[in-house]
Amino acid sequence: MARVTTVPPVALILGIAGLIPFLGFALLSVSGSDGGLSTIGLSPRLVLSTYGAVIASFLGGIRWGAAAARNSGGADYAIAILPSLIAWAALAAPAPWDLRILGVLVLAWGLVDQDLPRRGLVPVWLGRLRLVLSGVAGASLLIAA
Repeated sequence: MARVTTVPPVALILGIAGLIPFLGFALLSVSGSDGGLSTIGLSPRLVLSTYGAVIASFLGGIRWGAAAARNSGGADYAIAILPSLIAWAALAAPAPWDLRILGVLVLAWGLVDQDLPRRGLVPVWLGRLRLVLSGVAGASLLIAA
């Protein structure tokens, strides 16, 4: 894989846009406001935990896709399913553990995936971007917990 170090603008824009639900629903959660979500039977905390679980599953998909693209072996496929399984279990955990588990998972997975650029499975820019995005997303989940 080419050692491209510049983040493509579309990846940067979409990555930052993906942080908006983390930041917005975390802010609503800690402020005590529900932002009108109660009128449809939801809470900011529920929306945040669900979004966090979906994104955690997406993070595992990055490793799965990298493994498939490079035929890297069974271990990467096995590791790739861990975020989905952990996130699913987190959704069943009582508050505040649900958001704590998801926050630690998202933070940790930003570090776990740093082997992908080192092994040449993804571009260097993706590793750097993942650290920043995972840091903000994970911190949002933990603050809201």
